[in-house]
Amino acid sequence: MSILEMKVPSPGESITEVEIATWLVKDGDYVEKDQPIAEVDSDKATLELPAEQSGIITLKAEEGDVVQVGQVVCLIDMDAAKPEGGAAPAAEAPKQEEAPKAAEAPKQEAPKPAPVAAQSYATGSPSPAAKKILDEKGIDASQVSGQGRDGRITKTDAELAAVPAMGGNSLTATGTRSTTTTKLSVLRRKIAQRLVSVKNETAMLTTFNEVDMSEIFRLRKQYKEEFAQKHGVGLGFMSFFTKAVTRALKLYPDVNASIDGDFKINYDFCDISIAVSGPKGLMVPVLRNAENMSFKGVEANIKDLAVKVRDGKITVDEMTGGTFTITNGGTFGSMLSTPIINPPQSAILGMHNIIQRPVAVDGQVVIRPMMYVAMSYDHRIIDGKESVGFLVAVKEGIDNPVEFLLGGDEKKGLEL
Repeated sequence: MSILEMKVPSPGESITEVEIATWLVKDGDYVEKDQPIAEVDSDKATLELPAEQSGIITLKAEEGDVVQVGQVVCLIDMDAAKPEGGAAPAAEAPKQEEAPKAAEAPKQEAPKPAPVAAQSYATGSPSPAAKKILDEKGIDASQVSGQGRDGRITKTDAELAAVPAMGGNSLTATGTRSTTTTKLSVLRRKIAQRLVSVKNETAMLTTFNEVDMSEIFRLRKQYKEEFAQKHGVGLGFMSFFTKAVTRALKLYPDVNASIDGDFKINYDFCDISIAVSGPKGLMVPVLRNAENMSFKGVEANIKDLAVKVRDGKITVDEMTGGTFTITNGGTFGSMLSTPIINPPQSAILGMHNIIQRPVAVDGQVVIRPMMYVAMSYDHRIIDGKESVGFLVAVKEGIDNPVEFLLGGDEKKGLEL
C-alpha cells in the first residue's frame, strides 16, 4: 500500500503556522490530483490546499486546528481504485435502536385555587391616575386585574395593561433574541492585532481635501470605448488616482518611506497596495513599480489582482510589501472616513463617493462631481507640510489630469 503523507506547505516567508479553515472533502473520499481539499488561513491570506496525488483521503486534522508548516494533515492511499460514481461510499452508519418510551409520570392532582379575597366597593375600581391612563388607551377597567388594596386598580396596573395594548410588554420582549458565537479566522485575528498596534504604536493623523472629478468624467466618457477596444480593459478611476499618487510620491519622498526603530527607510520605487474587497474580507495586493506603469498597465494589473482575490487565488507574495496604500470606501457609499495606515507603511489615501455638489468656480456657483479624499499618515516621520503638500499634489493630478498625468496630450497619454 502506497500512502502519501500530505504536509502543510509554507504559504510564504515568516509564516510558521496556519489554521484549517474548511475541509472541502470528507474522510474516506476519493480525491483527484490537484483537487482543492482544504482552505487554510494564515495571518496574511486564505489559501487552498490541493491534493498532491489521487486516492482515498484520511484526514488527520479537524477544522479550526492550528497546525505547523510541515505538519501532516492528511494521508492519501494512492493504490486505492476510484469507485464508480465518484466519491468512495461512506461507511453505513449503525442503525439506532428505538428509544424506549419514557415511563408515564403519575397523575398529579391539580393545585387547588387560592382563596378569593372578599370583594368590596374598591374591587375593580381604578384610582384617578389609573382611570386617566385606561381612558387614554381605550381599555375597559373590567379587563384589568387590580393589585391594590381590596383589589383596586392602581396606576402601575394601568400602565402594565397599556403596554400590551400598544403591541409590547414592559417586562418581556417579543421576537427572536438568539445569539451566535463564531471563532475569528487567523487572518481576521491578525488584522485585528495589526490595526490595534497601528493605533497604539504610530502617531497617526489625518488630513483632508476634495477633488473635482469633472475632467476624469470627461476623459472616460470620451475615450472609454476606444480605450477598451485597444487595450482590452476599462478606463477606471483607479488608474488616475494611482498615477496621481506616484507623481505625488516623487514630489514628497518622505511619504514613500517607513520607520524601523531609530531609522527611516526611503524607497526609490512606488509599490502601491490597492485595497480590494473579496469573499474572505479586505485584501491589499500590490502593484510593483507602479510609477513605471501606463494607464493600461495599471488597469490590467488591478483587474488581474481583483479576479485573483475574488476567486481566492491571490498569493501571499502578491500581497507582501507595498510602500503606500490606496483604499476606496466610496464603492460602499462612504462620504468621509479616516483610513488606518497599513503597516509598516507610513501613509494611506482614502477615496470616497462622488456627489454632485455646488461649488464656486471663477466667482460662479456651478454643479460639479466632487469627492472628499483623506490621507492618514505617521506623524513621526511625515510632517504636516509634507502631508498637506502631498494631498494637494494628488488634487492637482485629479483636477487637471491632462496637464499633470497625461503630459498635455490626452490620446498619447492614454496610448490611443
